[in-house]
Amino acid sequence: MSAVVPTRLSVRDALAEAVAGMLRRPGRAVLTALGTVLGVGSFVAVLGLTATISSQIDGRFNVLTATEVGIEDVAAQQNEFAGSGFPADAEERLRAVAGIEHAGVLWTVRLDSRTTVGPLPSGAGDPTTGAAVVAASPGAVAALVPTLQEGRLYDDFAERGRERVVVIGSGLAARLGITTLATRPALYIGQEPFTVAGIVADLRRRPEHLMSVLVPRTTAEQLWGPPPPGGATMLISTELGAARQVAGLAPLALRPDHPEYLKAVPPPDPRTLRSGVTADLSALFLLLAGICLVIGAVGIANTTLVAVLERTGEIGLRRALGARGRHVSAQFLTESAALGALGGLVGTSLGELTVVAVALARDWTPVIHPATVAAAPLVGLVTGLLAGLYPAWRAARVEPAEALRR
Repeated sequence: MSAVVPTRLSVRDALAEAVAGMLRRPGRAVLTALGTVLGVGSFVAVLGLTATISSQIDGRFNVLTATEVGIEDVAAQQNEFAGSGFPADAEERLRAVAGIEHAGVLWTVRLDSRTTVGPLPSGAGDPTTGAAVVAASPGAVAALVPTLQEGRLYDDFAERGRERVVVIGSGLAARLGITTLATRPALYIGQEPFTVAGIVADLRRRPEHLMSVLVPRTTAEQLWGPPPPGGATMLISTELGAARQVAGLAPLALRPDHPEYLKAVPPPDPRTLRSGVTADLSALFLLLAGICLVIGAVGIANTTLVAVLERTGEIGLRRALGARGRHVSAQFLTESAALGALGGLVGTSLGELTVVAVALARDWTPVIHPATVAAAPLVGLVTGLLAGLYPAWRAARVEPAEALRR
């Protein structure tokens, strides 16, 4: 009696059978892998876009937000008879503080409800606009980081002389019909005439003031009185990295007698801002990626199970020729893992292309961590492997005699 030769299934044979199984019905294999492609592609795109957006947040925060300090007037909360917390020479006092580029006081002027802003005095019958009037010292205007379109910004000379000049945004200028400053156009606030000194195209800080009329601080005080208690604020533009130090020193430099009358508002911690934004994005999109992976896993499991049912005769023949249940199981596990790995590779490529395309469209620098690119195909492989566990178990339980009778 001859000895039974043990059978085995090599890795090469398992891969060859898996490729043959996928090529037998290529259309179905492609549709099966589509869910994994979408899941892994979403996974790569989410992590890549999150890293890219985080780098943009860092850059913008460092350039603008990290150099801004606000000072609030809280004198009325400390002492109802204290008056304004800002001294008249606030800008000069801050010049002794290192790290400050521009600083100035500003507030919205409270006008009578019948006071209008327009090219002619109130009541003249011409169209007018209800634009806000903002009293701002020259330092405050500079701290807004304006982009000048035409003319010039008013300076310390206009501030000291209480000159009647204004600076307006390009949108407001268009509404008022002011297209050029060559004719020295006048602007009326109520019955008071002002010369339009400059038109700004943009304000990098507080862009809402583009639809406001900026008036020198001293001029506003002369015409409409000082700001209401707590109505004025100071805007400070600092050098990069000096904002928190300036926030700690500014109240004492402005009011050494009562620094508690002023409240400094430093910029928020960039790490907190970045982590908050990226956490929200990651949670949302990773949920979407997880749903796609689940759909992909279900698709692979369904297709592999159908393949087991369709190939019952083939499985029975293999078992009759000596194949063990573990060999059949390994064959179908390899096939489902190959489908998942294929979907992972294609999804990784599509995810990378998505990140690069979005970055190019937004003029950003794409950022994709190497660990993400390395892990994404493995995610597809594991998804396919898990999806094939049940079909492989079913295939291993097929009895040769019963399968051959079908």
